[in-house]
Amino acid sequence: MTIDLSAFHFLRPLWLLLILPGVLLPVLWIRRHDLKRQLNGVIARHLMERLLITPEDHQRLRPVYLLGALLALGGLAAAGPTWEQDNPAFLDNRAPLILAVDLSPSMDADDVPPTRLAAAKHKLHDLIQRRAGARTALIAYAGGAHLVLPATEDPALLDTFVEALATDLMSQPGKDVLGVIDEARKILNAEKAPGTLALVTDGADAGQFEAIGKRLTGGDLQVLVLAVGSQNGGLVRDARGQPLIAADGRPVAAAFDEEGLKRLADAANAPLGSLTLNDDDLDWIELHAQQHFQAVQGDGRQVHWKDAGYWLCWPLALIALCCIRRGWQVHWLGGILLAVSLLGTPVPAQAGALADAFFTPEQQGRWAFEHGHFPEAAAHFTDPYWKGLAAYQAADFQLALASFARLDSATAYFYLGNTYVRLFKFPEAIAAYQQALQKQPKFPEATANLALAEALLKDYADQQEAGTPNEKPDKVVEDQTPSQGGKQVQQDKAQAASDQVWLNNLTTSPAMFLKRKFSLQEAAREQAKEASQ
Repeated sequence: MTIDLSAFHFLRPLWLLLILPGVLLPVLWIRRHDLKRQLNGVIARHLMERLLITPEDHQRLRPVYLLGALLALGGLAAAGPTWEQDNPAFLDNRAPLILAVDLSPSMDADDVPPTRLAAAKHKLHDLIQRRAGARTALIAYAGGAHLVLPATEDPALLDTFVEALATDLMSQPGKDVLGVIDEARKILNAEKAPGTLALVTDGADAGQFEAIGKRLTGGDLQVLVLAVGSQNGGLVRDARGQPLIAADGRPVAAAFDEEGLKRLADAANAPLGSLTLNDDDLDWIELHAQQHFQAVQGDGRQVHWKDAGYWLCWPLALIALCCIRRGWQVHWLGGILLAVSLLGTPVPAQAGALADAFFTPEQQGRWAFEHGHFPEAAAHFTDPYWKGLAAYQAADFQLALASFARLDSATAYFYLGNTYVRLFKFPEAIAAYQQALQKQPKFPEATANLALAEALLKDYADQQEAGTPNEKPDKVVEDQTPSQGGKQVQQDKAQAASDQVWLNNLTTSPAMFLKRKFSLQEAAREQAKEASQ
């Protein structure tokens, strides 16, 4: 291992001040026990050697020497000597990737088998699996743009909603790239990081080209255009795979807008690519996303250095071990080492004499919470927020309700609404989310969950009015639903990766939920336009 002396420095240089007492303590001890120095001026120097009788001392290593070494070496280790940068492998993937999928009717063309949309979804599935652990968001658009999922690190959750995408989810035709850019801006503002927007589409709206360039000022958002389709075009097929027939009896065809895609890429100053049979298109997306992130961060990116001070822990431990010797007066060093070793040893969360002696109930609850032992954490916590959060994670929703009800904060009302949704009590959930938004108007998670609770309530009301049983859910939780009068519903133990999306609470399929969500959002936008006119 080579050391670059030009880059050698200390991460925490103030700790180097411990070297001073480490050097001074042995010097002061020696001066204090120097008999010749103490008798200087009392006995003449020429008589000192003859009159002074000192016992022979065979002990050369004294506690004060080791204490000085501990202080000096410990200060050096705590100062964090370093000479090598630490750039984690995941650093390039830290910026979010936003996938925007075109759901206009032309995406059902069969020139890319089985359809353009199906081929795009298959490719996105591979991309999501490759980016597992990196933050990825999903937007769907046609005549309007809608957020499907905010940035998440859960590939299974993303893949579920990608598979649910279909052209019949959108009622308004078109290719609203401007709306996509606005939604992407909101995501990046929440992430507080530059990102890349990948448009998966087969065409563009020429009327938006001029505005697109103006909307992309700032440089934090990079756009990629991934073309789906072939120059020959194809027939548009329905959900059963049958060609759609126009009023004149001819099959409906969809042309591939190659020229429009080129002009879209020019307007957005975006690279233009296309689906491939291999992984070249995936490599292309990831390469551009990484290069953009590095270029935007530039020299402003925080540099991480490898702390080499931990290598000094071994000689420190050896010196500390030598301090524990019979007859020495610095016995407290051993006591400190024993206490540190006991405090650094993980203690089970269960109540016991040893745990209670060293940890408070809150500390035991926090340890259990961080290690996924949520029932034990809920039993230990006394703070109502942490007790409610642990009970919520442990699916003890009654305890969670009782805990969050004691608080009057936006976060508490948010989790109170989440708990009501898991109990299928949608009116109460809506009221709780509204309380959270009153406390904190800019609360995107509460806003998203409020829209979801309203959609679920309307879906349940529609099903009761139609007299039809609920469809089999993709994921459900164990509880007594209002329509089943105490019938137990099977609980899926897998927890959703984010509280922003309640896939495991849906009483409809993801596709039906998205269709209803988009319909509500489009209606709200129309009302806003009418009110502004």
